[in-house]
Amino acid sequence: MELKGKRIIITGASKGIGKACALMLAAKGCRLVLTARTQPLLEEVAAEVRRLGGEALALTLDMSAEADIREMVSVTVREYGGIDVLINNAGVGIFKSIAETSTEDWDTMFNLNMRGLFIATREALPHLRRAGESFVVNVASLAGKNPIPGGAAYAATKHAVMGFTKSLMLEERKNGLRTLAICPGSVDTPFFDGHRDMLNDDKRKRILQAGDVASAIVHALELPQNAMISEIDIRPSNP
Repeated sequence: MELKGKRIIITGASKGIGKACALMLAAKGCRLVLTARTQPLLEEVAAEVRRLGGEALALTLDMSAEADIREMVSVTVREYGGIDVLINNAGVGIFKSIAETSTEDWDTMFNLNMRGLFIATREALPHLRRAGESFVVNVASLAGKNPIPGGAAYAATKHAVMGFTKSLMLEERKNGLRTLAICPGSVDTPFFDGHRDMLNDDKRKRILQAGDVASAIVHALELPQNAMISEIDIRPSNP
């Protein structure tokens, strides 16, 4: 895919992997729609995108709210005329044992990590089909393949993302849509700021950086249309 001028939605774009994707794609001359719940951080990323030569619309919204997701797609089509790429990156992790996980915790993770991803994909699909050459990237996790104690609910959401992505590929590749489920191991992002018991400062220096994951995503996007990397496991070389 030639990325220059491509119309790309990135959810969870205010920090971490989403921000890294935005900056790399800005340098490619992409037209970006950036979403997150924190407006000041999102506006900072949008400004940096513009400095790098990309276009950016910053939409403050909640990816667990269906009305917000519909508005995201509507604004993108109205402003850019269509959608070429959807990067479903927004997510949340609450780490507790099963016995301690509340129904609210469970619903919070599934509503954002899976339900929001599903609605965004469904609403974008008519426009992705019309693009003729399009892509959906879903950020999953190695936790979806290798669960850990205290991470059952989070792992369940990411396992669901992988299953959803495989079905999407089988249904939509005939329409020119390629898919990628990318499964990072531990990444040094604000995701771990509140979980120092899981990842101390020394280990954070040796694990994946957000740019490592973003580089893999951009590489997959840039493959010729006849080739598709449908799943990537990416982990620290020496954790």
